[in-house]
Amino acid sequence: MMTGLDKNKLPPMKTLQGFEAAARLLSFRQAATELNLSHQAISNQVLMLENSLGQRLFLREGRQVQLTTFGRRLYPVVREALDNLVHCCEQIRNEGHEQPLRIHTYLTLSLRWLSSRLPHFRQRYPGIDVQLFSTIHEFGLDEGNADLGLLLRPDFIPTHLSWTPLSRFNLYPVCHPDLIDGAVRLPDPLALLEYPLIRISSEQWQWQDWFSALGYKNVHIPQPLTVNSTAVALEMALNGEGITLTYDPVVDKELTERRLIRPVADCVDSIGHWGFIYRRDREQDRQIRSFITWLQADMAWQSSNPAVAGAENFSAAAGSDSFSL
Repeated sequence: MMTGLDKNKLPPMKTLQGFEAAARLLSFRQAATELNLSHQAISNQVLMLENSLGQRLFLREGRQVQLTTFGRRLYPVVREALDNLVHCCEQIRNEGHEQPLRIHTYLTLSLRWLSSRLPHFRQRYPGIDVQLFSTIHEFGLDEGNADLGLLLRPDFIPTHLSWTPLSRFNLYPVCHPDLIDGAVRLPDPLALLEYPLIRISSEQWQWQDWFSALGYKNVHIPQPLTVNSTAVALEMALNGEGITLTYDPVVDKELTERRLIRPVADCVDSIGHWGFIYRRDREQDRQIRSFITWLQADMAWQSSNPAVAGAENFSAAAGSDSFSL
């Protein structure tokens, strides 16, 4: 027989949702907006939790907040507990009713690659209702809105999640042919520095790492144009406003039609590994396994048919082995 919980050791349960939102967003104001509460209500919840634990969880600096060591320890435990509670409740609500397969990926990959392939998946699996959820900067699975993530591998994967690797895409510069002499590639990567470079605000290290991977260490990169998403960077490149780094296969069509070109032949493996992330307890879920297997096979077919994918533009080593972290 299971013993009862020692309620004196539990924190006030009503404080955990406010703490989770504030810790994730690092903003009491944004947490209040997300939870439809007042800023003061979030502050009171956090203070109540801190008093219960006898430790400060946030360092407050004006409108900015940072997690203390204790806050960083508590956050993943609270997030996992709330995620498990949401998941269990959803399972109970949906018992006997197959729900849509909600897929979470980056906005650019969604717009320029995955969305055009989903009709083929629906033809192969007409009984699976797919919902595509796109984001700009999310690096982990949004479990509240998605069942399956197609993302760059996060640095930290909670123990209740599993990871299946998919591919390492090539990473290379692209630009409009009119920006340079489109008939002739630049002599070497350093020649790129003579043109306006575009970078993504969340990946400010990317250009430096790209040059370093090619053996050019400590390259001084002139102040680039900065935008908040790859989708915007590619639109600027298409308009002839600069050179941006991108992963294949999101520009296959533009490269084939020569609306974009690769100003240098050099490329490197993607900085990070692409793959699928999903809950460990759904590893054998029919919908998830169907989508993973289908996309792996689709990518393998594309890479073996260069006339379809664009001979030099697509490179993927799809694998079927999965492992958990």
